Amino acid sequence: MSSGATAMGNRTTSPQDPDMDLKDRPGLEFAQFAAGCFWGVELAFQRVEGVVKTEVGYSQGHAADPTYQLVCTGTTNHAEIVRVQFDPSVCPYTNLLFLFWSRHDPTTLNRQGGDVGSQYRSGIYYYSETQAQLPQESKEAKQKEIIGKNIVTEILPAKKFYRAEESHQQYLEKGGRNGSKQSARKGCNDPIRCYG
Repeated sequence: MSSGATAMGNRTTSPQDPDMDLKDRPGLEFAQFAAGCFWGVELAFQRVEGVVKTEVGYSQGHAADPTYQLVCTGTTNHAEIVRVQFDPSVCPYTNLLFLFWSRHDPTTLNRQGGDVGSQYRSGIYYYSETQAQLPQESKEAKQKEIIGKNIVTEILPAKKFYRAEESHQQYLEKGGRNGSKQSARKGCNDPIRCYG
């Protein structure tokens, strides 16, 4: 078996294969977003009506089964990702795109705030042709709002998703570093105490 590939039955997969995980129930869709540190981004998506599940993890890199420590070395090309499962009959994909653009600075290359590295890049990773078209349109609309800077957000097919360690899942809802829990209640508008 080649490096970076894992066996699944008779099938070999690599980190560059499409994300083929199963959704929790029929009618749901996946979406992947990278917007800096995944903790705050995840909490923002958790609060959206129609989002039924969020997970943080790594995608778009070349190493199989990456860990947080490995991704932070900058050698794997993974991005910190929030993978969202949503019900499009309640939450159109365009709602998720609007939230994505509002949560970070899409003009900074490989950084958000004090976090620097390719894992903190801005990206939208799509699962369908519709999901490929709408981000491009929203990117063009967002670019018209920004004067003097170019958006550097990448828009690419969703690759294999590697779920991050359990300690990173719903990190801010569970209390984060300081044990100060933040609400993930649907529709909550409390400020998120973490830029990402």
